[in-house]
Amino acid sequence: MKDNGLLVQYFTANTTDSQNLWKKAAEDAAALKKMGATAVWFPPATKGAQGKEDMGYAPYDLYDLGEFDQKGSVGTRYGTKEEYLAAIKAMKAEGINVYADVAVRQKLGADKIEKVTAADFNSKDIPQMIGNKKTVGALSKFTFPGRKTKYSKFKWNWRHFAGIDWQQDEFRKRVCALEGRNPEEAEKEFSKYDYIVGCEIDFYNQEVYDELMSWAQWYEKNTDVDGYRFQEAEAIPAWFIKDFVAAVSDIPVTSRKKTNEDAPEFIHKDIFAVGDFWHWNVDYLNGYIKATDDQAALFDVPLHFNFHDASVADGAYNMADLLKGSLMMSNPEKAVTFVDNHESQVGGILESYVEDWFKPLAYAVVLLRQQGYPCLYIGDYAGIPQIKVKSKKTILNKLLKLRKKYAYGNQHDYFDHSDVVGWTREGDEEHKDSGLAVVMSDGVGGTKRMYVGRQFAGTHFADVMGNAKYDIKIDEEGCGEFYVNRRGLSVWIKKDCKL
Repeated sequence: MKDNGLLVQYFTANTTDSQNLWKKAAEDAAALKKMGATAVWFPPATKGAQGKEDMGYAPYDLYDLGEFDQKGSVGTRYGTKEEYLAAIKAMKAEGINVYADVAVRQKLGADKIEKVTAADFNSKDIPQMIGNKKTVGALSKFTFPGRKTKYSKFKWNWRHFAGIDWQQDEFRKRVCALEGRNPEEAEKEFSKYDYIVGCEIDFYNQEVYDELMSWAQWYEKNTDVDGYRFQEAEAIPAWFIKDFVAAVSDIPVTSRKKTNEDAPEFIHKDIFAVGDFWHWNVDYLNGYIKATDDQAALFDVPLHFNFHDASVADGAYNMADLLKGSLMMSNPEKAVTFVDNHESQVGGILESYVEDWFKPLAYAVVLLRQQGYPCLYIGDYAGIPQIKVKSKKTILNKLLKLRKKYAYGNQHDYFDHSDVVGWTREGDEEHKDSGLAVVMSDGVGGTKRMYVGRQFAGTHFADVMGNAKYDIKIDEEGCGEFYVNRRGLSVWIKKDCKL
């Protein structure tokens, strides 16, 4: 019997080094399993430019997982390498897959300055050069003195980068293109960013490509993670992600004894890959997925934007459009659906927070529908005290139990009204008493007649969210008049069933 999958994002933008995340994750593995998690998304384990202060998205040394005394600390913001590996093992012991967050677009925190010939370019129109070429001191040489040559002898220099962000002030961020680099050659079709952060990696450089593929295999062999989340996928060539997945899916068996000729040369593993492609246009997302030969899934950013827009519209949003333009509807097998994350949260770098009153409705869409692979944000579940985001554990636990026990079978949609919309699931034979009806409203509320299945004819359904105080009877045609309160969510299951 296969239960519904659930990905949990196990960190927020406010997770600090004092919270000992890797240790806490190992302790929480059993609890995550109980709530229905089948996978966790961990933050970057690699050493960042700010050491313990770094979230991991300003990558310095990809081989330092909290093992070397670099950037002022041995451990990262989340702990040491030993603690990271222990957290992964604890999750796997509970049958939970682990996805690693990898930031490979750029490098920051260089060890040495190099003199290079460069030119300023307009940050809003990158092909437009500003002024003349000049010799500048670029922070572009990475020698990793703390690690020395352990794991890799590769040293990064300006030739390995497509551009360097070398001059910033409060109001302006410029980029410099290095001698011999044409910024027009870069793939910008899917990118929303026209500026460079740190040293932007040149994926077309053969030395860079070989080093990153070698690192990918090293990472997989040392951590045994089950998948990867790619930060700023829109700035990474789709072919690179395809090749990355291929590299980590088949790891060479270097310890094979020569006398055992039948032993496999490679260990094959199915690897999950998901990209962070922050764009509202689902055509861009689907184009990128296709360019990876369908190796990558993407977060359903358009759906998130729909949630955000509905939450701030104060009842004026057309709920019939809630799913329109989403990856969930156009490419459900490749849609990782979410409500909020560390980037969209209050104070996030891409703040587009879904207001609290709408969170139950949004999570019902993510958790109780047939399409998409849902990602639960731990910041919504446990709260984020630093920014006064309250825990929604009580209502989320209800929805998680509904997903685990009842959200199965054929689906029927009723997104046909500006205020009151819903859907039903007929249930299946593998999950006893499964099947449900969901109805929600951003306005005055009301009832909606929906088909839940002829097998339920004559049975009574109750609203487990506690909004409707009465039961309803399913008629001979398998339909019921399902009620929802003003700006509310109701989920109806068979009356005698329990969460």
